[in-house]
Amino acid sequence: MSVLIAIPARYASTRYPGKPLVGLRGASGQSLSLIERSWRAASSVSGVDRVVVTTDDVRIKEASEAFGAEVVMTSEDCANGTERCAQAHENLREQYEIVVNLQGDAPLTPAWFVEDLIAGLRAAPSAEVATPVLRCDGATLNSFLADRKAGRVGGTTAVFDRSHRALYFSKEVVPFTSQTYAGHEETPVFHHVGVYAYRPEPLAAYPTWPVGPLEQLEGLEQLRFMENGRAVLCVEVEARGRQFWELNNPEDVPKLEQMMRDMGID
Repeated sequence: MSVLIAIPARYASTRYPGKPLVGLRGASGQSLSLIERSWRAASSVSGVDRVVVTTDDVRIKEASEAFGAEVVMTSEDCANGTERCAQAHENLREQYEIVVNLQGDAPLTPAWFVEDLIAGLRAAPSAEVATPVLRCDGATLNSFLADRKAGRVGGTTAVFDRSHRALYFSKEVVPFTSQTYAGHEETPVFHHVGVYAYRPEPLAAYPTWPVGPLEQLEGLEQLRFMENGRAVLCVEVEARGRQFWELNNPEDVPKLEQMMRDMGID
């Protein structure tokens, strides 16, 4: 099955304007932009036919082309990354059997997260969309809770049924647990990793659906699929000792840089 990875990147982020061009220093001290690090992460995934950056901003286009990325321009009217990926896939005029949305704020996404995601969607013919989930350890859960206590939106959490069909995604920490957990202890909370794999039909239909109340309240694009009765498969992935975090707020920059130093990522 042919696979396209599209990396949606928007300059006018509400919480962090200009985020794709923010520099992140790796273990060697080298600073690379967030969009370049995300492109490098996408390019390391095996079994992929094409990787593109998709944006509506000429600054991101020029920066991306400078480090060798292919860029597909899309409309500034795209409301989120899924709509941008749908338009990019249409603009390419070449049908891919799976389109992966690797969001441009997740440069620490390991290649095997995406490889396992693609394999999971291929193995589940009834699923129309798939997304990875990572079981939180105590340290990650406590970071989520600290963000919420400080009024910040940190990671997104996911709950799913026994067949791994998604039941809900939230920027709150769900499910609730009154228990406290040690740093490396497993918890019942799953971190939603901001990557999606779509089959082309539901991806093309997505921009035609109205925004539902849950998507509007949570600000989570994947809820539009669920509000329209489309099955979203949660594919559990393993950290294998790798630290993972998205860049959601300016406060996340030193956190990501420390993680890269800890893991020896240049």
